[in-house]
Amino acid sequence: MRTPEPVTLESQLVRLEPMAAGHAAQLEAAAADGELWKLRVTSVPEPGAMAGYIAAALKGQQEGQMLPFVVREAQSGAIVGTTRYHDIVPAVERMEIGYTWYARSRQRSHVNTSCKLLLLTHAFETLGAKLVGWRTDNFNFASQRAIERLGARKDGVLRHHALRRDGTVRDTVMYSLALGEWPEVRAHLRDLLAKPRDGAH
Repeated sequence: MRTPEPVTLESQLVRLEPMAAGHAAQLEAAAADGELWKLRVTSVPEPGAMAGYIAAALKGQQEGQMLPFVVREAQSGAIVGTTRYHDIVPAVERMEIGYTWYARSRQRSHVNTSCKLLLLTHAFETLGAKLVGWRTDNFNFASQRAIERLGARKDGVLRHHALRRDGTVRDTVMYSLALGEWPEVRAHLRDLLAKPRDGAH
């Protein structure tokens, strides 16, 4: 597997750009759309904390553990959220996709499907990953539904696994998609994006 390096991934609908310190204000604005930091089961930074959030992501990138992106909507030109590769393990050709959040006005739109198609295509077809994983809070049912709509398989639940921001300990639901499953999922995602925008994805 090739080492993931900063790259811009683009379709007619969205543009994934390497995250940089200069994106803080636009990401703050995206997070304010729905006051996403108030959601107990996500890790969206509170107002004033975005610079530290970006710095931590870029530190992970420098260490080879992460590759963070900002999500720019093609039609409006606005940054509407963020996502990243993380837990990158070249030795077993595995990576995960996570730290994903979008402005409320872009949730349940084409944005998530568009981003996942770009990220998965790059992971499997350019980087040579053999498996891509996801993890989410056991109470983040919207995230679980979104991951399952992509066609990922549920691997199981890691109990008492990670701290939430409020100090409670969550169970983590794990999902994955293997290289052999990718052609069918790619066709599925393309089909979703070809359908009229009905709010279902």
